[in-house]
Amino acid sequence: MYQEHFGLREPPFTITPDTSFFFAHSSHQEALNTLLVAVRSGEGFMKVVGEVGTGKTILCRKFLDALDHEDFVTAYIPNPYVGPNTLLLAVADELRIECPERTNQHHLLKLLTKFLVDSYAAHKRVVLCLDEAQAMPVETLEALRLLTNLETERRKLLQVVLFGQPELDVKLSNRAIRQLKQRITFSCRLRPLDLGDVEFYIAHRLAIAGFRGARLFVPDAVKRIYRASGGVPRLINILAHKALIAAYGEGLRQVSDRHVRLAIADTESLRTVVRFRYRLLRYLGLAASIAFIGVTILAWAIS
Repeated sequence: MYQEHFGLREPPFTITPDTSFFFAHSSHQEALNTLLVAVRSGEGFMKVVGEVGTGKTILCRKFLDALDHEDFVTAYIPNPYVGPNTLLLAVADELRIECPERTNQHHLLKLLTKFLVDSYAAHKRVVLCLDEAQAMPVETLEALRLLTNLETERRKLLQVVLFGQPELDVKLSNRAIRQLKQRITFSCRLRPLDLGDVEFYIAHRLAIAGFRGARLFVPDAVKRIYRASGGVPRLINILAHKALIAAYGEGLRQVSDRHVRLAIADTESLRTVVRFRYRLLRYLGLAASIAFIGVTILAWAIS
């Protein structure tokens, strides 16, 4: 709706995980590099943890795109909140393994094992990525561990990358799956962006979308987006998109601090956070004033 007005080829702040917009923030680039090195060295389990909206899914897709498909066979499961048998069926489907109807778990494991052995013979590595892994039932995680037991003297025949929220760490602390936790050889954590990163992030997405004009978001607008979003990319996208709509509605060519405030007011999840911060600051200010008055009275009484 505002693309032509701002000279854009496409919307710059969609929340869909489009890898063409991947921003090489330090923790994201470190995680990507770590995963690429780990799978090429034959590691079994890897883990990437990040808060909601920090870019786990886009990192996962960027990682899969970066693998040479002549050397790797990949499978991606976006929603692993399923039982063990259903997960094995989903993995088989992703790997294009033909399974007869009503296949039991034992037969599924045999088919998957044969595929892994054949892939190894063809000098191909098999990589499985599971998004939202914190939702996986414990028994499904254990079935996944058993599937990775197959290995040669040098490397695992199935390599698994778990992407999840911090709750994944809690789930992996369950003693019932302590063997799986011990097998995680590389673990990465995605961090929110800082103020400087937010400025580069906004400019990066605008440039990818075709913007070639002067500065579109004034410095105060960027600062307010950073404070309101906490540096979380998904929230940055939502606020920047709504702020562009507000500026477009007024026929303006630049996004101001006021437009971002309008975007925040229109975002329910952020209104609560902003009110909490305002009340917290007000109470802290009141407490500081009371403390100052108390110290003053005490000093006067002593003198």
